[in-house]
Formats: sequence, C-alpha cells, structure tokens
Amino acid sequence: MSRIGKKPVTVPKGIKVSVANRVVKVEGPKGTLTMTHRPEIAVAVNDKNEVVCTVDEARLEQTGVRAYWGTTRALIDNMIEGVAKGYQKKMEVVGVGWTAALAGKQLKMTLGFANPIMMDIPTGVNVVVEKQIVTVSGADKQAVGQFAAEMRSKRKPEPYNGKGVKYLEEVIKKKQGKQFGS
Repeated sequence: MSRIGKKPVTVPKGIKVSVANRVVKVEGPKGTLTMTHRPEIAVAVNDKNEVVCTVDEARLEQTGVRAYWGTTRALIDNMIEGVAKGYQKKMEVVGVGWTAALAGKQLKMTLGFANPIMMDIPTGVNVVVEKQIVTVSGADKQAVGQFAAEMRSKRKPEPYNGKGVKYLEEVIKKKQGKQFGS
C-alpha cells in the first residue's frame, strides 16, 4: 500500500477539478492545469469534494504501481495548490557587472561571457527582475522549478568568490583558496 497514494486530496473552495478519459483538469484563480495519469491508477472526485486515487489490489504486485499511485496523488495535490496559491522561486545574480533584464518574452542575462545569454520564458511562467533578484512564478510547479534550474545552470555559483546565479535561500560554502608565501 502507498501511504501517500491512499490519502484523499481535499479541493478548496473556488477550485474546480474534473476527470475524464485519464485526463485530470484543475481550474482556479491562477490558471488551468491538465495532466494525463497512468492507466494503472484510477482517479475520481467523490461527493465530499475530494480527489481519490485508487489501484486494483491485484495490480499492487506489479513493479512500480505503488510508486505511480503516490506520484499521481502528489502531482494532483501540486496542481491544486498551484492554481490556488501559485509557486515562486527567487534567484539571485551575484557578480560585479552581472545583470538580468527582461527583453520581451526573453530573459537576458549578462554573466561575464562575451555575449549575453538569452532564455525564452515558457508560457505560464512569469518573470520579474528587480536589480539582482529574479522572481520566477507560476501555477505549474514543474515549469517554475525547471526554468529556475535552467537559469542556475547557465553560471553555477562557484565556491571561491561566490559569483554565479543561485537560489536566494541557497548558502554557498566558501573555500579559502591557495596560500602564497611562507
């Protein structure tokens, strides 16, 4: 049995959840999200306004079915939270002369390379730039996290000077560096 999978997901007021042909659609004030769930899992909305994920007892012995069960329930829970509250990641650009700016539907980052780095902003993701802080927000948790991770991968923070693109709450352990002289 999956401990996470058997818990029902409560749907708050103002959120509409519908399930048809293995497609879960969640609508709320922050937007609309859809997901196609695995065929091994049955998803339904009960009369208490809860989303319930179930699995046949005979299929529990198959490889990965319990993992799919818990994953499906967690993804639906993230979708409901996303359309209700939204997700947000704050990134910090650290370095002398290193900047980030919006250029239409792209994020332009100057990170010490010869040319600026242009990143396309995906649909459903909002980006706000305030000096060295870049706020990435949206209803889809995966899209927000993926865009933030791609930003960080363009110039990871290095341990000697701490320069790079990092999450705002991330702590970089500084290394001492080489010692010269006697």
